[in-house]
Amino acid sequence: MTLLITVFAAAITTILWYNGKTDRKLGTLALMYWGASLMWLVDAVVEYIELGAEFFEQAPADMINDAFLGLSVVALGIVIWLVVLLVKDPEGKVKAMFAK
Repeated sequence: MTLLITVFAAAITTILWYNGKTDRKLGTLALMYWGASLMWLVDAVVEYIELGAEFFEQAPADMINDAFLGLSVVALGIVIWLVVLLVKDPEGKVKAMFAK
């Protein structure tokens, strides 16, 4: 579930970034989500190697926990991206706000 959620987040941010209407500010967020997706993919492959066919027989409680973890990763990615965006301040809006 974590892999699925992060792949969807990565795909959506990549499409928005590639579209170009966001002035290319979503590149960092897209890379963070693709990195998280790669991490979850490696985790899923290793877990499949360890468990075999039992990997696909998850309890509903485990799926809910994985979904919460995936949503937490997406939310944390947005928070980190916002901090990076505020620190870089590409349009100078934060600097202008504090200069007043």
